[in-house]
Amino acid sequence: MNGFSLKGRTALVTGSARGLGLEMARGLAGAGARVVLNGRDPGRLAGLARELEAEYAAFDVTDLDAAARALEEVSERGGPVDVLVNNVGQRDRRGMEEFTTEELTRLLEVDLVSAFGLSRLVAGDLVRRGAPGRIINITSVMGTLGRAGDIGYSVAKSGLDGLTRSLAADLGRHGITVNGVAPGTFATEVNAALEADPEWGAWLRRRTALGRWGRPEEIAGLVVFLAGDLSSYVTGQTIPVDGGMTTTF
Repeated sequence: MNGFSLKGRTALVTGSARGLGLEMARGLAGAGARVVLNGRDPGRLAGLARELEAEYAAFDVTDLDAAARALEEVSERGGPVDVLVNNVGQRDRRGMEEFTTEELTRLLEVDLVSAFGLSRLVAGDLVRRGAPGRIINITSVMGTLGRAGDIGYSVAKSGLDGLTRSLAADLGRHGITVNGVAPGTFATEVNAALEADPEWGAWLRRRTALGRWGRPEEIAGLVVFLAGDLSSYVTGQTIPVDGGMTTTF
C-alpha cells in the first residue's frame, strides 16, 4: 500500500492559478487526489484544470458567501472537500511609515481572515459528517522573521502560524489535523525581479544552508505528506521549507 496515496480525497487549493499554489495542486493531483483549483480568473483556471485533469472553483477568498456556494457545488459534483490548503497570500513590501492601518486591515483580510473563514466552512462540514480531514495553511518564514520594509506580510503570516496552532487545538478531538508550511525564498514569478538581482542572489547563497533558491516544485512533497495518512499524528506544527534559512546563520 502506498502511504502517500491521496486517492478518494478531494483537495481545494486556494490561489492555485500560478506559483507555489499551482505546484502544490500538481503534487496533490499526482498523489491521486481529486484537486479543485481556485483563483479569480475562470479562463486561466479552466486551462490549468484540463492540464492537471482537475476541477476549479473561481471565487475571491474574502467573499465567504461565494466560497460557501463553491464548496456546495464541489460537493455536488463529486463529494465534499477533505483537504483544504489555504495558500492565498498577498504581499505589499512597504514599511511602517508607508503602510496605513486601512491597508494593513485589507492585507489581513486576504492573508489571514480568509483562511479562518474557509477553515471554518470546511471544518464545520467535516464535523457534521463525522469525517477526519486536513487543513494546511501556507505561512512563510516571515512568520518568525522580521525584515525592514515588509511589515504587513510578517504580521499576517505570524497570525497564520497562531491560527494553525489554535485550530489544531479546537479541531483535534474531531480527528482533523491543522498544520502550516512555511516557504522560504522560492524562484516564482512574483520573485522574478529578486531572482534577477545578483546582490540578492549572493545574499541568499550566504543566508541558506543549501546556498540557493528553492525550486517551486520542491514545495509539493510536504503538502502531500500533510494531506495524507502518514501525517495522522502531526498537528499544530508549522514546518519550514526554506533551505535552512531559519536554522542557520
